[in-house]
Amino acid sequence: MTNLKHLTNLWDEGQSAGMDESELLRYRSNLLGQDLRLTNFGGGNTSAKIAMPDPITGESTQVLWVKGSGGDLGSIKRDGFATLYLDKLLALKKRYRGVAEEDAMPGLYPLCTFNNNPRAASIDTPLHGFLPFRHIDHLHPDWAIALAASANGPAHAKALERQTGVTLGWLPWKRPGFELGLWLENLVEENPDLDGVILASHGLFTWGETSQESYENTLRVIDAIGSYLLPRIDALEGDLFGGQKLENADPSTFQVAELMSVLRGLACGGIGHFRSDPAVMRFVNSRRARELAWQGTSCPDHFVRTRVRPLYLEDASAAGALRAFERYATEYREYYEQNKRADSPALRGAEPTVVLVPGIGMFSFGKNKTEARITGEFYVNAINVMAGATALAGDFPAQPEIETDRIVDNYVSLPQSEAFGIEYWQLEEAKLRRMPPQSEMSRKIALLVGASPGIGRNVAERLLGLGAHLILADLNLELATAQADELGAKFGAETVAAEQVDITDRESVRQMLDRLVLRFGGLDVLVSIAAVFIPPTTDGKLSDSLWKKTYEINVLGSMIVAEEAHALFTRQGVTGNVVLVSSANAVVAKKGSVAYDTSKAAVNHLVRELAVEFAPRTRVNAVAPATVVAGSQMFPRDRVIASLTKYEIAFEETESTEQLRGRLAQFYSKRTLLQKQVSPQTVADAIVLLATDRLGLTTGHVVPVDAGLVDAFLR
Repeated sequence: MTNLKHLTNLWDEGQSAGMDESELLRYRSNLLGQDLRLTNFGGGNTSAKIAMPDPITGESTQVLWVKGSGGDLGSIKRDGFATLYLDKLLALKKRYRGVAEEDAMPGLYPLCTFNNNPRAASIDTPLHGFLPFRHIDHLHPDWAIALAASANGPAHAKALERQTGVTLGWLPWKRPGFELGLWLENLVEENPDLDGVILASHGLFTWGETSQESYENTLRVIDAIGSYLLPRIDALEGDLFGGQKLENADPSTFQVAELMSVLRGLACGGIGHFRSDPAVMRFVNSRRARELAWQGTSCPDHFVRTRVRPLYLEDASAAGALRAFERYATEYREYYEQNKRADSPALRGAEPTVVLVPGIGMFSFGKNKTEARITGEFYVNAINVMAGATALAGDFPAQPEIETDRIVDNYVSLPQSEAFGIEYWQLEEAKLRRMPPQSEMSRKIALLVGASPGIGRNVAERLLGLGAHLILADLNLELATAQADELGAKFGAETVAAEQVDITDRESVRQMLDRLVLRFGGLDVLVSIAAVFIPPTTDGKLSDSLWKKTYEINVLGSMIVAEEAHALFTRQGVTGNVVLVSSANAVVAKKGSVAYDTSKAAVNHLVRELAVEFAPRTRVNAVAPATVVAGSQMFPRDRVIASLTKYEIAFEETESTEQLRGRLAQFYSKRTLLQKQVSPQTVADAIVLLATDRLGLTTGHVVPVDAGLVDAFLR
């Protein structure tokens, strides 16, 4: 293979030895998908034509294996590929009657399915099926799309051939589908010596007779494009995008977290992602950023996620952001109305998914953290494409057939009607409908203060299981991190994170909330279970300092974290929800826990006061469990033994702590009407019920979870 200047050949013949053709296709796809310089997440597709025994006749038949709709090359498995009888797919050419039937053709692909494979075939299936090569790679490398989105792209393709020896065919823009497959087939038939084909404003096709040959040819072609393009980008240095117009904002005078929370509220919720790396800042601070951003992205894979264009926000004040969002929504609705057809899907909201702020960076939003991050990555792809296209300006004139209003500094955008045709394509709509429905708390961000392995762990698992994104905060960062790591392994590493906080210190709470906002975008739900029980000394007394500590954590801390959460809800303009944890002890008078019990009585009334003060923006409720022994950090071994002794419950010193806790919990259960233990799970169920919208008209209440403790009946 030709020596590569920019890419690395990762093919391991020792690892690939013994793989069958379909496994080699999977291996090749994973290698290509792991390098974001070659293709973006979920973008592009690969294929192989494999001889397989027909499950009916037993005779050998050619089967097209092609990446299924919606898959990702970097993580695809064998079951991620659609399989079609190649002869049946090719026979559809006789059925095809022209572009008027374009959208009807994918409905026939299931009739070509081999061996009842349920994986839906990609819209690009005919592009792979019609080419004569056994192995084909269709990727979206930034370098290739920069060439594809250049007004003078064909002339540069010829110059690239003279410089590198790589011969590329060129096809003008055509929406992916059956017609483009026929165009591609004809081009390759007429030009048998091509190394690959550039699809204008779209991407790159390359091929080979084996999986390894296809992979290596793909690297060779992309590396050659990089060798041609990158020196031209580097030569511009500070003049790229017209040069720098602004400097980065001073972080001591501008609060990114504050802006992000405002933007999230205007973007109608979801999860946010922020980045301010050099590639982003070079673009947003440039003189031509506004004009280039207005043109929108080029590659269809980009603007399906980023919408037709981002919002370029020059006034980052709350009022300025509101005006800009309103203007964007008006313009987006006009774009929709001007381009919609009778069969177009309904408008999917009119808010931007990408917001560019000069001096600050880029904010992106999605239904979850992964989508928000990937949406931002897609726009960085678009920035790279614009950098490459503008670096190719000047050497050759623009193609005369391209409308001048679609060109900014040699970068060519798609016509608005074509962009709309992709964004609101019925086939894209069908792909969205195949996705699993969103969970009850999808797009919600929750903060759980208190990382106990009992109630805290159970609340965290339930919130994450309902689709929420979660920050687990605790004074003990090591404990919170361990819990977050375990939960991340189960629910997804990007859905949960740990933070340290001292809820008795307002500045600590504010800084923690800022970090939360920068990670996820904002906040919808606060659950605070943080509390302390300090057992009295042998004389039954607590020192004044321990009384203060009890009230500082149980009452003052609850008030501070609730107030700061409410302030964040207000800044976002969202309806917020606060759930605190009180105790049955708040209304049961007894010896031995006066500081704890009276502090929880204060929490009960704090709930009522805050519900009044925070209305109508924020609901405030609490759960009041009876004593929860299992998994509680308030019940170390010495306290359990003291309680067993106090209640004259027999036990053996050799018993484990959990056995002793079980004895104590059983004793407590006998004092209730239902004769059942109050477990961390049952308390978590009540907390999460209040944290959802299922009790959306409930505020100012304390819900008992005590199995019927008569002494705790509300009076």
